[in-house]
Amino acid sequence: MFPDIDYLDWITGRPEAATHDLGSSDLRRAVPEPDGIVPPKLADLPSPPDDLDLETIIADAYDVGTENVLVTAGATHANFVAMAAALGGKGDGAGETDGGDDRPPRALIEKPGYEPLVATPEGLGATVDRFRRPAEDDYGLDPGRVEAAMSDGTRCIVVTNRHNPSGSRASRETMAEASRAAADNDAILLVDEVYAPFCADEASVFGGPTAAMLPNTVITNSMTKYLGFGPIRVGWLVADADFVSRAQSVMFHVPAISAPGMALTRRALYAETELAEGSRDRIEENRELLAEFVEERDDISGAVPSGCTYGFFSHESADGDEVSEAAWEEGILVVPGRFFDDGDSFRLSLGLDNETVRAGLDAFGDVLDDIGE
Repeated sequence: MFPDIDYLDWITGRPEAATHDLGSSDLRRAVPEPDGIVPPKLADLPSPPDDLDLETIIADAYDVGTENVLVTAGATHANFVAMAAALGGKGDGAGETDGGDDRPPRALIEKPGYEPLVATPEGLGATVDRFRRPAEDDYGLDPGRVEAAMSDGTRCIVVTNRHNPSGSRASRETMAEASRAAADNDAILLVDEVYAPFCADEASVFGGPTAAMLPNTVITNSMTKYLGFGPIRVGWLVADADFVSRAQSVMFHVPAISAPGMALTRRALYAETELAEGSRDRIEENRELLAEFVEERDDISGAVPSGCTYGFFSHESADGDEVSEAAWEEGILVVPGRFFDDGDSFRLSLGLDNETVRAGLDAFGDVLDDIGE
């Protein structure tokens, strides 16, 4: 039985209803007219050659083979498929470990963390354990904490990079240490990389670090966050060929990818360099706005990571729900930290254009002033 996901219940409809959206983290682009299909930004971009399929475009971006790529209906779909494949073991049923042990599999998830990444393995029948990414360590990923929290039944370890909700970014070297810990326990490390490209440099895939093709590792990503085409609903996972084959078997149970979505994704990723320039400009502008806003206020605390448009913050006298509710009364969307395992905090996400989020921060500043009175 899949548990309710309180965050998705709470957030549904709010971005559209908000006067100021400081809760949505995707770098959103204009959508088609009501009867349209093609997002305006894609309308005038060149189409890739007919013989260049989507799997090849993604594989080339990660410098892997097409046998290492599985296209999915977004990152949530990719995470579901990856967890199901990891928790099911190597060809065994989801409730059986290799060798006939009938104990339920275990998933190890970061804390604080994104609620759906906890709810999904629970729905798949796993026992969920947690390891900490503490605020006092700037929410950094510590492979030693991962290793210490594993048990014999751990089959899947789930992290986000950048970390959601803090924006903390782990290097590939750190991810390699975590992957070795997973491999030593015969577990799979699942790295949700939807925020990895949120940066100003061009270090790797889409500008950010990737854990792709580290041992016992599967990464997921999508069109939604960095490229800003959430309505297309296409994502992917990258892993070794054996894991991709297992994940494909899961996909047969949940087919959900549209041909138009695949075609639009081909066009977008073929022109990724051009699209990424706009994304990086917005990241740099909005990150500067967020950093200035936090620095100028004495009543909130929290780090604004370099090259990142979102962060996790706390107020000196109000918890996350109190801040979020006060903001919502003024039409401002701010996400309370209880959806990320920390009720004292809240997440600010500046995904929209620079002028829009500037107005939102000004309005939110007035809300914080009222809270302090």
